[in-house]
Amino acid sequence: MQAYIRAISYYLPSKIISNDQIVREFPEWTVDKINNKIGIRERHVAADDETATDMAVKASEKLFEEHSIDRGQIDYVIFCTQSPDYFLPTSACIIQDRLKLSTSIGAIDINLGCSGFIFAVSLAKGLITGNMAKHVLVITSETYSKYIHPRDKGNRTIFGDAAAATLVSIEGIAEIGNFSFGTDGSGAENLILKTGASRNKNLFNDLSFDDYGNPKSSDYLYMDGSAILNYTLDYFPPLIEDIFKKNKVNKDDIDLFVFHQANKYIMSLLRKKLKISEDKFYCFYENTGNTVSSTIPIALREALDDKNIKRGHKVMSAAPGLGYSWGGVIFNF
Repeated sequence: MQAYIRAISYYLPSKIISNDQIVREFPEWTVDKINNKIGIRERHVAADDETATDMAVKASEKLFEEHSIDRGQIDYVIFCTQSPDYFLPTSACIIQDRLKLSTSIGAIDINLGCSGFIFAVSLAKGLITGNMAKHVLVITSETYSKYIHPRDKGNRTIFGDAAAATLVSIEGIAEIGNFSFGTDGSGAENLILKTGASRNKNLFNDLSFDDYGNPKSSDYLYMDGSAILNYTLDYFPPLIEDIFKKNKVNKDDIDLFVFHQANKYIMSLLRKKLKISEDKFYCFYENTGNTVSSTIPIALREALDDKNIKRGHKVMSAAPGLGYSWGGVIFNF
């Protein structure tokens, strides 16, 4: 049995943070500097009382409505987030109840960052090809904004909040090809939130500022941008080659590359390193920011809507993630 992407919808919170607003808080920056380097003009952020689960429900409801999907068909839910409502119970179980899905289904959470969509879709494909499910609701939802220090202008310019709902099914618009994966936990501390969970349950209250006024704290999201960039540029070329090999294609066979939408700076370097022409390298982050595990499904939906993806196209999607974890696949439309 084959597995397909059947439909994609996404939800963006109503609150928007523009570059003008960021510059008012950080006058040492300019709108042009953010636009030229990061390429993100605005990002959506969740309301104080809005969680990743709330957004997941809204994205799923949009999926059902926009694509006339019968929620009674759903027989498994995979929810990818690093900002769950609770440590327990599982957020996917709460989503099942709020969406009024059947109680005769599976529902699990997975904890992954930017690579989360790739991994979640691979699990959905496994459930279908293993004849354990026929219609898997894959939801990615993240609220990194809640973990970023207010004075962290670097991360605040990059990350936005969003949720995407993707139906993986026994039929659809894109057959899901073969995957390639990677994991290297030695890089875990280069993108981390150290406190709040079982290892360090209590806050460290160790906030400090460098000579440029940038905050560093175990109690907020920390990212070593240089290390993340180097890891991405080092691991991506062999990942891409392995995806080609496992799908028995070459670069010329790919009609569109829809990678994780990190930001303009990283994507530009990555495109040049991989020698991909601009017309085959899809970008959609200007008005959303880096939405972590939701960037690829959002970009796929937009590429479908603007006709950059057409029937018969082969589309490669790949993503690096914190952990480190990375993965990729080819979708045959």
